[in-house]
Amino acid sequence: MQAQAFAPGHITGFFKAHVEPSRPELKGSIGAGFCIKRGVTTKVKVTTGEPGFRITNTGYKADNTQVSEYVAKEFLKIANGKHFLEIEHHVDIPVGYGLGSSGAVALSLAFALNKGLGTNLSRTQVGQIAHNAEIHCKTGLGTVLSSYHGGFEIRTKYGAPGIGSLRKIHTDYMPIVICFSPISTKEFIKTELSKINGLGAKMVTKLLRSRSHLEFLDMSLEFARYVGVITPKMQQVIDDLQLHGFKCGVAMFGETVFTLIPKAKEGTVLKVLEKYHDGIIIKSEIDTSGVREF
Repeated sequence: MQAQAFAPGHITGFFKAHVEPSRPELKGSIGAGFCIKRGVTTKVKVTTGEPGFRITNTGYKADNTQVSEYVAKEFLKIANGKHFLEIEHHVDIPVGYGLGSSGAVALSLAFALNKGLGTNLSRTQVGQIAHNAEIHCKTGLGTVLSSYHGGFEIRTKYGAPGIGSLRKIHTDYMPIVICFSPISTKEFIKTELSKINGLGAKMVTKLLRSRSHLEFLDMSLEFARYVGVITPKMQQVIDDLQLHGFKCGVAMFGETVFTLIPKAKEGTVLKVLEKYHDGIIIKSEIDTSGVREF
């Protein structure tokens, strides 16, 4: 049996973490961000044989396969049979730059395996396995919930799909992103959470009132300054974009700057960013659909 699924990448502008509960599905984050129409497509082929799996990937290279291994092992336990899984991820977003690649890997694999193995779990159950994989591997907190639903969202309740909740913001603006180097989410989660939670919670409350994508950009930049993740290169890009009249934000977590603009301004922004030859430029649209099989 073969199956495939796609999960969009996601950029978080600010957040507040909740990591105290013992049950992983209750952990997570509130905050705000948006999904993009680039992400991870996963194909699975299920054959009869000694239980196990082989993981390969094309596109951008992952630094490890721990999230995929967690999801694969969970589904092999649920399927409870002699199944060998051939898993192929096509990763269309840079890994480790704050674009939600780990969450997209977990979600796209979970949905593909549910179909390929015929486990017939509900969408919520599949989403919770992907969320738990990220929590267990310490690669993210709220990405799976966001990528599961899609859109430009404010996460208002912590937890996995079916437990956490969010509200969507409508905008016709498109994201353009420039990435310079990765930052370890795992290291950040381990060392930095305590000092940023207060600000993240206040921003969620404020954005729920305004529901403004422009205010979201301002908040993201303020959050990044407070956390202290803006490098000289990022500051140079931020100054350049602001000089040309464009607000911008910073992705959590990566040396990554983004803006949200009307489609008509795309050429102007690209002209600014193309001067930075060491950056990876990604132009996309907001993905409003979330994870899906096809």
